Amino acid sequence: YISFDDQGNCYAYSTQDVPAGYPLLVSYGDSTNPSMLLARYGFLDESSPATYCKYIIDDPDEAIKAMGYPERMLFYNDGGISSEVWDIILYEQLDKLNSPKKQQLYQAVMSGDEATKQSLHQENYFLTVKALLRHVDFLVNELDELDIGIEAQLKHGSHAQRHPRLPLLKRHNQYARTILERVQEKLDSMG
Repeated sequence: YISFDDQGNCYAYSTQDVPAGYPLLVSYGDSTNPSMLLARYGFLDESSPATYCKYIIDDPDEAIKAMGYPERMLFYNDGGISSEVWDIILYEQLDKLNSPKKQQLYQAVMSGDEATKQSLHQENYFLTVKALLRHVDFLVNELDELDIGIEAQLKHGSHAQRHPRLPLLKRHNQYARTILERVQEKLDSMG
């Protein structure tokens, strides 16, 4: 771990021997969530292969967490969608319908029963695609609104003192928009 003394000196402690002159590296955590890296550390990693899909579940139950929420809820840079996104969206849709198949899906995911899982996905394909499209369309709309606000601040010119990170936020939003548009294209071609 790393600590600092009252004079501002930095001390790094290791659990193993480190040879003199060997570089020390610090992990910023999960590189598949550039939004978190921006919020926590103030930089944007545009080389990330994926980004968190920004699907928020109020008060997720233990089953949803066990299925990979939120850590594995990813949209890939090429427009791909992680299997966890498909599984959790379907699980939520089945829950809204009070369907007993919700438990069947959960059991299939947890036991690795791909045949049952795929059967449930095929049976509820359009339901899942529709829910995902609604989510992605909502996010793109939100980014449009945020961009309008950022542009207004940039035009006023007072952003440099009040909001010095606006250009970085604008870049982040464009990064997210690009991935979301690729996901939209993929979903549109499926539906």
